[in-house]
Amino acid sequence: MPVSLDGPDFVALQVRDVDAAAAFCERHLGLRRAAVSPPHAVVFDTEPTPFAIREPLPGVDLDETARPGLGVALWFRTSDAHQLHDQLVAAGIKILAPVTDSPFGPMFSFEGPEGYALTAHGG
Repeated sequence: MPVSLDGPDFVALQVRDVDAAAAFCERHLGLRRAAVSPPHAVVFDTEPTPFAIREPLPGVDLDETARPGLGVALWFRTSDAHQLHDQLVAAGIKILAPVTDSPFGPMFSFEGPEGYALTAHGG
């Protein structure tokens, strides 16, 4: 029988400024740093899949892209999408798509670190 993938096991955004991006995730998204991170990244204690902010991989030039992550949809689960939306608006975070109903509960998209489009859903 052929071997197959089980599903995503780790997700990381490549950014120019790891410290600023990690601070955004902590301050605005409430993420907590994991106990251990490699020197080129900040790993967060997220379940079921670990999430990180990291330096660009060799060969990646973030200055040559129109928007980081173009073509990738990255969704985060939250206990209350409406409340998170209001918190981000109050903090001046750019909302890319308003709260709407979806098969996964209320959802909205916002601009994350360095222009990544992120979606939150739940609640």
